[in-house]
Amino acid sequence: MTNQYFATVARGLEEIAAKELEDLGAKNVNPDFTGVYFEGDQALLYKVNIWSRIIFRVLVPINTIKSKNAEELYKNVKKIDWSDYLQIEQTFAVNCTGKNPQLNHTHFTALQIKNAIVDQQRERYNRRSNIDVKNPDILINAHIDDDHCIISLDSSGDSLHRRGYRPAMGVAPLKESLAAALLDIANWTPDIPFLDPMCGSGILPIEAALKSLNIAPGLSRNRFNFEQWPDFDAALCDRIIDEAMEQQKHELAAPIFGSDQVLEMVRQTTINAKRCDVDHHLKLSQVTLENLEAPTDHGIIICNPPYGKRLGNSQELGSLYKLLGDIFKQRFKGWTAYVLSGNKELTKKIGLRTSGRIPIYNGSLPCTLLKYELY
Repeated sequence: MTNQYFATVARGLEEIAAKELEDLGAKNVNPDFTGVYFEGDQALLYKVNIWSRIIFRVLVPINTIKSKNAEELYKNVKKIDWSDYLQIEQTFAVNCTGKNPQLNHTHFTALQIKNAIVDQQRERYNRRSNIDVKNPDILINAHIDDDHCIISLDSSGDSLHRRGYRPAMGVAPLKESLAAALLDIANWTPDIPFLDPMCGSGILPIEAALKSLNIAPGLSRNRFNFEQWPDFDAALCDRIIDEAMEQQKHELAAPIFGSDQVLEMVRQTTINAKRCDVDHHLKLSQVTLENLEAPTDHGIIICNPPYGKRLGNSQELGSLYKLLGDIFKQRFKGWTAYVLSGNKELTKKIGLRTSGRIPIYNGSLPCTLLKYELY
């Protein structure tokens, strides 16, 4: 049976997520703002949750109702037969996005939906499900679009970008999903040596290792919310997980390097890498930028230096960017470098001609991924 799904994704990564979904077998893939519509069967739903490196969560729309105001929303939510999706003994929560003139506060909108569901349960069974906002069995997503509300079930639960390997974080870490997307944007493939010379808590080299070893990121999760659904097919899910385990590789095709001038950052990277069992594959070291040398005769660099928004002072960072450009030029001939930054004035200090400029959002911060061909 073919179903309609909606994958949520960070702003600007819609096309990359669409390509990933197509590679996983999705049909009728249609990128939209911060999301991608696609179609597939139940096996694809499980496969996307287990394998996607870029999307946040997969929503399964169950109804679109009129909702120009709170009263209409409540009435039409209550018309849905919630026993098809939620059992009395299960906990649930409601997340809401979007707004219209009458429903302009997401918490209030979510409360109306919650009230309609529990009121229906009380009238039918004289009992109701409990709310659990932290770890619900059933997570309901509601999106207000003009005078309509799209009601969906969230199959993922906790965002898929949380791989589960990162208890140790730097001050301004990349999301794992953005790191994976940067690897795709840079056209990095596992047969190309990779280096992050400012690795922080190690997200880029770890994501590179997971991709190179073909480790499905969802394998590290404790659970997905679709496991609580009435139609959950445990045998099908187990088969997809077993296939994912069998497809893992045991050796890198090319080396992956991570370094940082701060020893504590290297330690954080090691801790995080150990949690997903890739630490013995990575070549990690404490190296100051001044002492950085090319570890091979070719490869791809991706780095996310501080750019004055969250870390450091932009006036004091100019020398860092100048040094970065000098090191690239003098010691990395044959490499391609990518620098993610949200400060145009700082990137001018690199002093090298770019061969590409790709707009990227790091969270809510508009940034640019700058490409440098180093010959």
